[in-house]
Amino acid sequence: MSKSDAGFDYDRYRKLLAEADDEPKRLALINILVEEKARDSLARQALRTTLAGMGLTKPRD
Repeated sequence: MSKSDAGFDYDRYRKLLAEADDEPKRLALINILVEEKARDSLARQALRTTLAGMGLTKPRD
């Protein structure tokens, strides 16, 4: 998967990782990654639901 395919801001994450020189900053970075992954998953699910409601795709179980 390429950088553009994943939709992640690698430069931003690389900068945050470089600044994560203590435990609270490392935990904050982990939380950011988890929250953004969850947000992206919710957005994909909402799009699937919308498309299924429009009859453009089959709904997932």
